[in-house]
Amino acid sequence: MLTSIQSPSKISLEEFLLLPETKPASEYFDGQIYQKDMPQGQHSTLQFEFPSVINRIGKPHKLAYAFPELRCSFGGRSIVPDIAVFEWPHIPLNSQGEIENRFELAPDWIIEILSPDQSSTRVINKILFCLKNQTKLGWLIDPEERLVIVFKPQQEPEIKENQDILPILDVLSNLQMSADDLFELLSFS
Repeated sequence: MLTSIQSPSKISLEEFLLLPETKPASEYFDGQIYQKDMPQGQHSTLQFEFPSVINRIGKPHKLAYAFPELRCSFGGRSIVPDIAVFEWPHIPLNSQGEIENRFELAPDWIIEILSPDQSSTRVINKILFCLKNQTKLGWLIDPEERLVIVFKPQQEPEIKENQDILPILDVLSNLQMSADDLFELLSFS
């Protein structure tokens, strides 16, 4: 659940970006600041393990890269997706070819992971906002229900579970994973 941080008046995105970072991260939209919930065990595990899976395929071939908790500011909002995946040509680099600190664009793929007692409404709002701003794919992972809601631009959301194959960015076509495969990342036995 995101909690609103009360401020006496609405602030601009520029003013928000000058504020010190918070833990857990805060996000900005509609002139308000909202603080994300502290991740718990399953959320934290998926947020670490799944980007590793993506990056093992995406980085060596310069296809894509997955960033956990990366601030992305675009379209008048500043969000911190649980996982933001960028296709290689979209990753901002400086003149030395090193990654920039500021990402002022929408991720190509946004992945959000529900925590216990977290409302899905604001998370879905964030995914839909990204889709309206050039994001190609969105996932809402629900570890408790063991399902993934898949969002694509101008399409109805789809629920994937069990052996359903999860859609991935086209550039990562070598990565094939079912919902069961994704949730197997939680297993420590």
